[in-house]
Amino acid sequence: MTDPIAVVGTGTGVGKTVITAGLTRLLREAGHDARAIKPAQTGHPPDDDAAFVATACADPSAATCPQYLEPALAPRVAAEVAAEDIEYESIRTACEREIAAATVPIVEGIGGLRVPLAGDHEVIDLVDDLAATAVVVTRSGLGTLNHTALSIDALEARGIDVFGVICNEYAGETVAERTNPAELERMTGHPVETVPLLADEASAGPRDLAIGIGDALSAAFRDRLPVKDV
Repeated sequence: MTDPIAVVGTGTGVGKTVITAGLTRLLREAGHDARAIKPAQTGHPPDDDAAFVATACADPSAATCPQYLEPALAPRVAAEVAAEDIEYESIRTACEREIAAATVPIVEGIGGLRVPLAGDHEVIDLVDDLAATAVVVTRSGLGTLNHTALSIDALEARGIDVFGVICNEYAGETVAERTNPAELERMTGHPVETVPLLADEASAGPRDLAIGIGDALSAAFRDRLPVKDV
């Protein structure tokens, strides 16, 4: 088993799930037992990120989630609104169990790093406690410099290693988009990937989206993965 990879975001809706699906499928196709772990899912139904990854990989065992909550809110708040229990130690223990069962465990974050998870714990606490290496997923356009730099500052302040940055849905249509990758590398000192917006993304299913992500990841990114032959 390798140390877990945490796919974290600068906020909600930046594309953590599709990146997680692409990375999980890519590693599984290379012969590795990669499994995605969603610590808690809110907005369920209809949202189900673990099911998205499992569908993308055509294997129900490719992803798991220990706790589902209906309100589309931060997990701690969703549990309070729904009058349900959510315990940090239970989530952590469930994640540790799934991490131990996988050769390459991939933990998908919930919203941004400072999202309240359970009790006084936030998503970044779980990433730290699981000794994960972070991949930071961010938007490509205007505004991403501040959000991304602050997220990386938060990770580094906790001693969490950063594997790299992925600017998702990159189109290069604006000056901001075209200059952001190099500027983020200068600001953070971490390599930046750009994953293009697929031409048929609105109608594509989980499998096609995951394949597109896998194809878009550079050889340099693959070489940095904690496994060989990807």
